[in-house]
Amino acid sequence: METQIYSIQTVEEALACIEAGADRIGLLVGPHDGPFPCAIDEETAKDIFTAIGDKAVKVLISVLDNEEEIIGQVKSLKPDVLHLCANYEGNPAFREKLRKEAPDVLLMEAVGVTGPEAIEVAREKAEFADMLILDTVSATVPGVGAAGITHDWDISRQIVEAVDIPVILAGGLGPDNVEEAIKHVRPFGVDSLTRTSVVEGGKIIRKDIDLVRQFCERARNAVK
Repeated sequence: METQIYSIQTVEEALACIEAGADRIGLLVGPHDGPFPCAIDEETAKDIFTAIGDKAVKVLISVLDNEEEIIGQVKSLKPDVLHLCANYEGNPAFREKLRKEAPDVLLMEAVGVTGPEAIEVAREKAEFADMLILDTVSATVPGVGAAGITHDWDISRQIVEAVDIPVILAGGLGPDNVEEAIKHVRPFGVDSLTRTSVVEGGKIIRKDIDLVRQFCERARNAVK
């Protein structure tokens, strides 16, 4: 069971999460004072990815809105996975262009699990994406994700069964519910942002490494 931890903001935090058991480390690159939680600049992201090296899978969440800039960012930062969930959705032509410009980078497309219609959206995206991430749609954060609440896991399970590519389950997952979520959905991996973080005044401040460790341990226990 792959474990993915998001909202990483420093080298120290990334390495601590890996030590705690995280297989995948996600960075959101964007304006610090923008609408996306825990956004960091490209230089910070580059430092974090360099420090990670091959210790974990490096995931870039790009919130840019056009393919040329996104691919340029990928070529600069050299992630293992590009996660699209906000201002740009991929398509077959974009996937081919990404494959040509950055052949080793996998494309992960977000699917907002808002209702049964998400199953068809997932099928369509699975035609060109390398993997999917299923997440909750927030009323306050643009795009898909960062809601900190769960969605209908029955629909997520149907998506896992309907597509032939790896699926990561996200949306309000923490140490207290990750085992139940895995047993219900049977995804390839699980993701946590809000519920493995220290939140003050409604803002994510940093990762809670003890919660990250618990999350990773319980995720792996669920498939033993």
